[in-house]
Amino acid sequence: MKIRQYQVDAFASRVFEGNPAAVCPLDAWLPDELMQAIAGENNLSETAFFVPEGDGFRLRWFTPVAEVDLCGHATLASAHVILNILGHPTDRVDFETRSGKLTVERDGEMLAMDFPAQPPQPCEIPKELIVGLGAEPAEVLAAADYIAVFDDEDAVRALAPDFDILHELVLRGVCVTAPGKEVDFVSRFFAPKVGIPEDPVTGSAHCELAPYWAARLGKQELQAQQVSKRDGDVRCRLMGDRVLLSGQAVTFMVGEIDIPT
Repeated sequence: MKIRQYQVDAFASRVFEGNPAAVCPLDAWLPDELMQAIAGENNLSETAFFVPEGDGFRLRWFTPVAEVDLCGHATLASAHVILNILGHPTDRVDFETRSGKLTVERDGEMLAMDFPAQPPQPCEIPKELIVGLGAEPAEVLAAADYIAVFDDEDAVRALAPDFDILHELVLRGVCVTAPGKEVDFVSRFFAPKVGIPEDPVTGSAHCELAPYWAARLGKQELQAQQVSKRDGDVRCRLMGDRVLLSGQAVTFMVGEIDIPT
């Protein structure tokens, strides 16, 4: 059995930037354990699988160790494949997912994803968070992830976390953030609990970050940068209980998986 696979750099204008995701278009679902094995073999932060459903697609995301409820960069990568490679007839893609209906539309050179906003709330600060980060944030909130807010961009860039300690936290991951020097805010994202020590660019984390920074800065449109080694730019627009996340994507590789039957 042969499966076509695309590797796409999401939130990037050229290859070797942004966040790489694998994308596997399917005619019908493979067994869950096989999709998980493919994701583990890819060893990227996410591998996306989709099948046609109605006028759109059903989309699922797998890290190397687990299926997840929401992933931004692999959604962007999947829409890139559908719109730019597979010959989709319109400029809009509808996905049904664990997080409800997600839409992606062309926006000039970018693709804009309509995602649920997840405003973080104040929380009790786990001691493992501070020890694991090796620094004390000015503020900690929580949604799907812990949001650790620092005073400046340099503090975020300088962090060298202990991933073994962060692995013990209850929530999916830790997003560290601060005001940016050249953008509205910067961030990094650590999720060793789901097999991702540091994610290069995390779309789903911006569902949490955009509401926080929109309220703090008093603006609905924000320019963000995730300052991992690969870097990536995310344009955010808060729209009530939704957030529009926009970025570019480029194809790095097209291949074929050969699975013995």
